[in-house]
Amino acid sequence: MSNIQDKVVIITGASSGIGEAAAKELASKGAKLVLAARREDRLKKLQDEIQNNGGQAIYKVTDVTSRKQMEELAAFALKEFGKIDVLVNNAGIMPQAFLAENKVDEWDKMIDVNIKGVLYAIAAIVPSMRERKSGHVINLSSVAGHNIYPGGTVYCGTKFAVKAISEGLRQEEAMSGTNIRVTNVSPGAVTSELLETTTDPAMKAGLDEFYQIAIDANSIARAIAFAIEQPSDVDINEMIIRPTVQVG
Repeated sequence: MSNIQDKVVIITGASSGIGEAAAKELASKGAKLVLAARREDRLKKLQDEIQNNGGQAIYKVTDVTSRKQMEELAAFALKEFGKIDVLVNNAGIMPQAFLAENKVDEWDKMIDVNIKGVLYAIAAIVPSMRERKSGHVINLSSVAGHNIYPGGTVYCGTKFAVKAISEGLRQEEAMSGTNIRVTNVSPGAVTSELLETTTDPAMKAGLDEFYQIAIDANSIARAIAFAIEQPSDVDINEMIIRPTVQVG
């Protein structure tokens, strides 16, 4: 039996990309899924697919930039399943442009989704894990959280923040003896809808060309499952996952 069997897993950004792939992978291993995203039609379709394949999934339309909605998501999971074992903090956006373009609204949105959304999820979900002295927080950072590149400055800043939040949470929970594990996953080029959030034409063209090397989101889903599957006394802290041919 997999160590994932019957674990209750909340996945944000579950309607596409890595979130959707992780949902399918974990469902196949017996997880009880709580799917969260803004697009109800996508969530319903994913729920139906999982259930038709013998898995368990419920969903709640959620905007991670709303602290209230994240609290409601945690309460929903606890009401339906009685516990939360794993949080996959996956929701994110990636608009790219040089700072001189002054796309301040995009900066604000990235900070709201990529940083505050991660923190709101932690604030809503970790207290119940601490109470049970068991849990696992998996944050999706990026290779951009390790390497800075022109045009990705603000995005890189948000993903460096996710990496720092992950390590800080890991240290704090280790010191507190709560048995909460923390994993920071940093994908490189992965097939997803992230590219569609870039509005700068020149930057979008460059990203489209670069992402010809992208690996499938299932590759990241399997890594997430690997981290969860470890015995409770083993914490996979950091995973950086690139296409074999990706240099930076």
